Amino acid sequence: MALPEIKQNATDARLAALTLPEGGWSAPARRAALERVQRMGMPWRRDEYWRFTRPEQLVQPVPPAAAAFAGADAMPFEEIDQLRIVFVDGVFDAEASDDLALEGVRIERLAEIAAADIHWARDLYGTLEERGQSPVARPLAALNTAFATDGALIHVTATPSKPIGIIYRHESESSDPMLHHIVRVDAGAEVTVLENGAGGARFSSCTEIDIADGGKLHHVRAQGRDHDRSAATHVFAQLGTGSVFKSFTMTLNGHLIRNETVVELTGRDALTHIAGACVGDGDFHHDDTVFITHSAPHCESRQVFKKVLRNGAVGVFQGKILVRPDAQKTDAYQLSQSLMLDHDSQFLAKPELEIHADDVACSHGCTSGAIDEVGLFYLRSRGVPEARAVDLLTLAFLAEAVEEIEDERLAADVVGCLEGWLDRRR
Repeated sequence: MALPEIKQNATDARLAALTLPEGGWSAPARRAALERVQRMGMPWRRDEYWRFTRPEQLVQPVPPAAAAFAGADAMPFEEIDQLRIVFVDGVFDAEASDDLALEGVRIERLAEIAAADIHWARDLYGTLEERGQSPVARPLAALNTAFATDGALIHVTATPSKPIGIIYRHESESSDPMLHHIVRVDAGAEVTVLENGAGGARFSSCTEIDIADGGKLHHVRAQGRDHDRSAATHVFAQLGTGSVFKSFTMTLNGHLIRNETVVELTGRDALTHIAGACVGDGDFHHDDTVFITHSAPHCESRQVFKKVLRNGAVGVFQGKILVRPDAQKTDAYQLSQSLMLDHDSQFLAKPELEIHADDVACSHGCTSGAIDEVGLFYLRSRGVPEARAVDLLTLAFLAEAVEEIEDERLAADVVGCLEGWLDRRR
């Protein structure tokens, strides 16, 4: 079926601005991804999962200029002992990065080993992204698979002594990087992966995650700070028997950010928790789109997303839980809530349940409201200034999402960043 003319033109223009990397073990996956892009076309507002978010800024050939963040704030997780992998506008910075040797982990870069004939990542590169294209098309993820220039390839064979941190830095006002990461966690291993920073004026990242039986991956991500930038991120994960995947994203401002998370629980007794805390002010549009598929029995999934919006900011949540016929005893929960600090902001939500099994516990909740006047009165009556009282109630609202972070040090760092944002916005 031919694409509509406006969609075909946008696709042709976007592809004309890019060069497909050739050769090496990733070449077949890249060509297949390019074919998917050409078949699906770039997203537009008539696509079902893009009707709340205008995709033009993410698909135009040249990204809008975005000034780099000039604040003096400390980066989140700076005080956490971690192995640092640093990319500046999508280019690996060896001097700022640590030695990539860490016990229990093999870390390589896509740009360095892509020309090889064979590699362990060959079986994963583009595989989970391709599977995640059904039943919802995700052309920006396929575009990333085809054209990504670098990324971290992380193979966890045993539990390392410290987290692995992927740090993004934005210096060029016209940078348009694409990074593709792959994480494989072997049976019984456990790792924490941190992501932090703004990757470019317009940033594209795609992460494919394979967790074997009994493996555990804790993913904590901090976005924002650069108020002009735009980003489209994708996380695709498959979970084996008894495995765990927990992912939390904190977003502090930005211009346009869309985070898509696609998880399939393929093994019995697998567990996934996907959470996010977002605070936005002014010309800010933040979109969380989540799709979780239960394909095996006795699995648990939990989605908890909280957004604080003011001065015309827009928040979007699209979350779906799909329970396949064999996934009996599924326990799936979805919560999306917004706190509106004025009358100009918007929260747009589309929660979905599709259940094909009869012995499950599935639920979702979605609310949007203002500051609790009773709680505000209580704090004011005990001498708390109004601005501080609003901040305390805002932090209390976000707490349920932050509590999804198991590491107390990371959770405390996230709370500190949220408090700093509130202090600056008084």
